[in-house]
Amino acid sequence: MKKEAERIQNSLFFEGMTSIRALIAAKTEPSPHNDRPIHRIFFAKESEKRLMRELAWLSHRAEDFSFSIVPVGTEEIEKMTVGNTHGGIVAECGERHIPTLSDETPLAEKGFYVMIEGIEDPYNFGYAIRSLYAAGVDGVILPERNWMSAAGVVARASAGASELIPFYTAAATEGAKLFKTKGYRVISADVRTDIMLPDADLKKPVFLIVGGEKRGISRALLDLCDFSVKIPYGREFNAALSAASAATILAYEVMRQN
Repeated sequence: MKKEAERIQNSLFFEGMTSIRALIAAKTEPSPHNDRPIHRIFFAKESEKRLMRELAWLSHRAEDFSFSIVPVGTEEIEKMTVGNTHGGIVAECGERHIPTLSDETPLAEKGFYVMIEGIEDPYNFGYAIRSLYAAGVDGVILPERNWMSAAGVVARASAGASELIPFYTAAATEGAKLFKTKGYRVISADVRTDIMLPDADLKKPVFLIVGGEKRGISRALLDLCDFSVKIPYGREFNAALSAASAATILAYEVMRQN
């Protein structure tokens, strides 16, 4: 736990091939939106034989993306990492520039964008991003202070999806106002509504706002919404779902309706 607490806040080490493949895939898209540099790939020299296929794949891409491949001891790998699922291979990366949402931001014509407020840790944030990416979300709007400072942890929790999905930053109310001017319906999840999720019209373009289970969504932001929806429960239960779970359910309903 101490190792995790020390490294979680500012993690730019991407652990394991799933995260590393996502990093490289993000750079090879037709319109790449991720400028995160890869500085070095470290691998445990004790595992070189087991990693032969992965190292061959990386060596073919090292020149294109200007990174070096460095053998180190397993102890060095352990010092760099937070978790234990790195498989003996880690990428040391730089910061990713996340643009500010503005009137010039190229949004999808019939798009689906999501803002998540109040997620308490980078693991839950990563789990939410994994589901949103799988559900076809076109982009995620983040507050200026967000969990991308722990990008390596987020990438691991999201199975690499955090490096593949477009991110933008914006103040919550300003983001909602901008999407409204672009013809999007602004929809939130809120228990204080009578509109149940299966009965709501969630046809695109949609800007969905999901609040954290502790603080919820601010009144000012709720007032900007076209309507709110409630996720039905299968029994009497007074607790809120986690933001990651709520985001998953809501995103898949948007996907189903579209």
